[in-house]
Amino acid sequence: MIEDALIIAILQIIAIDIVLGGDNAIIIALACRNLPTRQKRLGILWGTAGAIILRCILVFFASTLLTVPSLKLIGGLLLIWIGVKLLAEEDEIDEGTVKQSGNLFEAVRTIIIADFVMSLDNSVAIAAAAKGNMTLVIFGLALSVPIIIGGSAIILKMMQRFPIIITAGAALLGWLAGDLIAHDPLLKDQMATLPAYAPKIAAAAGALFVVVAGRIIAARNAASAGHHASDQ
Repeated sequence: MIEDALIIAILQIIAIDIVLGGDNAIIIALACRNLPTRQKRLGILWGTAGAIILRCILVFFASTLLTVPSLKLIGGLLLIWIGVKLLAEEDEIDEGTVKQSGNLFEAVRTIIIADFVMSLDNSVAIAAAAKGNMTLVIFGLALSVPIIIGGSAIILKMMQRFPIIITAGAALLGWLAGDLIAHDPLLKDQMATLPAYAPKIAAAAGALFVVVAGRIIAARNAASAGHHASDQ
């Protein structure tokens, strides 16, 4: 029975890492997409390191943190801001500025902020599957590394061929943000009065908002850049 429970826990952790690690991989790929090749590798490595370190810290406090009122609300708003920002900068590939070291720092900072928000749920899932077994927790965290690094590299290559993936990634951030906000303890009473599918509507609204707002800002940036170019 103990061996069966251990195998089930291991399989659960593997599934959690594959499903939830994909979110982190998308974040890293989106944030690093405009960096030159060498800095992309550094961004992936540093971003992954940040994600794993955060999970190591949060896995011990996750259950408590997720019950703090307003934390999910703030995290959801942060994800919306990051999603809009990433989509708004989709066409801003200026080699003169991309090669500055500050952009690598900014990419890693964006990754770590988003990872902090998203790793709360990931950490709770791993901790729950491990049922207090620290060996399984460490196994789950270690397994995250190749999944996130490999996933980020694959998604980056796909983005170069299919730019629509950038929009889909930003929409995913908006979806996660809306879902986080809907499940904040601060809004528990209000959500209880709404239909059971209300969180899904909130998630869809978040995705729609990120895509629309990001596209509008991107269009304005492009128009502004074209206007400045014509004046020179």
